[in-house]
This record gives sequence, structure tokens and C-alpha cells, in this order.
Amino acid sequence: MCPAAPPTATRWASIADMRSTLVRANVLLAAAAWTFYVWLTRIWNILRDPAHDTGFKVVHTVLAVISVAFAVAITVIALRMRREAKSTRPPPSPDREPAAR
Repeated sequence: MCPAAPPTATRWASIADMRSTLVRANVLLAAAAWTFYVWLTRIWNILRDPAHDTGFKVVHTVLAVISVAFAVAITVIALRMRREAKSTRPPPSPDREPAAR
């Protein structure tokens, strides 16, 4: 049996851990955005080009669909990482005063 997960308040050992997770999530989101851009642009150009035969267009459309599906999965994972990192922020340090508004 797996041990129980630690409480959310003590999940992050430090703020640096949380920031590291946010940075990693942002890198994943950037990779997913790049994949969307590249494949959607490429497939648009391939399908409009009369110089390519049907087989070429079918193969590249399948590749584009698979790559975009991976990009969707990466986006979901990254958004969950961001949500988890932001929802389990460590409590403020007792020696620091809250910022005045």
C-alpha cells in the first residue's frame, strides 16, 4: 500500500520548489504552443499546395493530428501543474509583514 500524501500546506519545502514547478509548467506550455503553431501552419500550407500528391497530404495530416494531440496532453499536464503549484503555496513566513495596499 502507498503511504498517504503529505498535507498540502507542507507539500512545498520552499518557495523555490513552487517556482521551479511553475517554471517547468511554463516551459511545457511554451512547447505545446510552439507545436500548435508549427503543425497548424505547416498543415495549412501543405493542404493548400497543389504540388503535393494525396498520399503526402494524408501522411502529414496524420502526423499533424498526432503531434497536436500530444500538445493538448502537454497543455493539460502543464495547466494542472500550475493549478497545483498555485493552490498549495506555503503559508507566509511569520517574520514577514503582509504588504500594505
